[in-house]
Amino acid sequence: MTQTSENVTWLTQEAYDQLKAELEYLSGPARAEITEKIQAAREEGDLKENAGYHAAKEEQGKQELRVRQLTQLLQTAKVGEAPAANGVVAPGMVVTIAFDGDPDDTLEFLLASREYASSEIETYSPQSPLGSGVNGKKIGETAEYELPNGKRATVKIMEAKPYNG
Repeated sequence: MTQTSENVTWLTQEAYDQLKAELEYLSGPARAEITEKIQAAREEGDLKENAGYHAAKEEQGKQELRVRQLTQLLQTAKVGEAPAANGVVAPGMVVTIAFDGDPDDTLEFLLASREYASSEIETYSPQSPLGSGVNGKKIGETAEYELPNGKRATVKIMEAKPYNG
């Protein structure tokens, strides 16, 4: 799980290893594969009308962007433990909130960076308005955050537990 504070990103050892392996693959074998695709497409002739060439160049651009993102993330990463189950909301936790204190109007989400977005549960970044509003709050406390329309919303922290995904 991650927590970004200033320019530091906290990662579990497992998360760090996964991201490092992805970076090594993209920087090595994947980079060589895309270079071969581009070269093969160049050899087909006219580049203006060569869809294979343009697709390969676009893929290369996306791949290089991801390499830069991973490099930057890993340069600022600190390896640490997953959050403790102490009732305080922190990145890496599954949080249940009640809107306006209404126990029937709740939302459960993972507080984590987008690298850890899960298909099993909605994920909110600690930098998002809701994420920054609940981060550091204790179970039973209320948090306030700004909605996209500029209005303020209040939620009550119902539960906060470490994510085991």
